Amino acid sequence: MMPVEKIYMKVTLGELKTGECGRVTAFADAGSAYRRKLLAMGLTPGTRFTVCRVAPLGDPIQLEVRGFQLSIRKDEAAVIEVSRT
Repeated sequence: MMPVEKIYMKVTLGELKTGECGRVTAFADAGSAYRRKLLAMGLTPGTRFTVCRVAPLGDPIQLEVRGFQLSIRKDEAAVIEVSRT
């Protein structure tokens, strides 16, 4: 029998709700300077995270990444492609 691959739905980070978990897959339309900023914050491809809180108007979004809390703006979250896990 062939091994079964898990299929994950790819969305942007801004589309996730409080309590959902995901994994960073790529950065869409992010300039090199902005991409370096995201990488420096620990959001490297393959990194798992949990959405802790979303502000009432959706901005900012608080994540738990690598054991620390990180808040990012809604427009920043829109360029981070993730898969739900």
